[in-house]
Amino acid sequence: MVQHHSQALRFEDAGSVPNNPHLPLIWWQGALEPDAGPEAFEARFAQNGWGRSWRNGIFDYPHFHTNNHEVLGIARGRVRVRLGGDTGTEVELAAGDVVLIPAGVGHQNLGASDDLLVVGAYPPGEEVDLVRDASGDEAARARIAAVPLPATDPLDGPDGELMREWRARP
Repeated sequence: MVQHHSQALRFEDAGSVPNNPHLPLIWWQGALEPDAGPEAFEARFAQNGWGRSWRNGIFDYPHFHTNNHEVLGIARGRVRVRLGGDTGTEVELAAGDVVLIPAGVGHQNLGASDDLLVVGAYPPGEEVDLVRDASGDEAARARIAAVPLPATDPLDGPDGELMREWRARP
């Protein structure tokens, strides 16, 4: 198994992108081997209770989800992503990286390699919505606050980083 390290990133409300006042985004660099392939991400997420997986890229406009958390695994290529909306942070994700995005946290593809392939998945819950602007939308912020914590970390199950970072929320 690859030894991976993580970073927890917090984002303030950015107006159109509310972000999440309680839960940090978790970014694992080198979570899986860079040549592990999409099947490895799908299997790892599924074994830890994260399903409804898909393969594609990341939208090139800022967006977020108000009713579910999302995990993204970079199966191939590289992508520069803005996390947290216009006032957020730009990061470079590479094959093998995984990003756990709490409900409400914006994400946007700012440029990718031609071979980019992302595997996404969700914990059990509602059908996932896609929101581009929640300016002044208190109902969206209420939905984000009401999303339950997942039972497991998508990479490491019940003892993973998510459990440490998210269970300790205020």
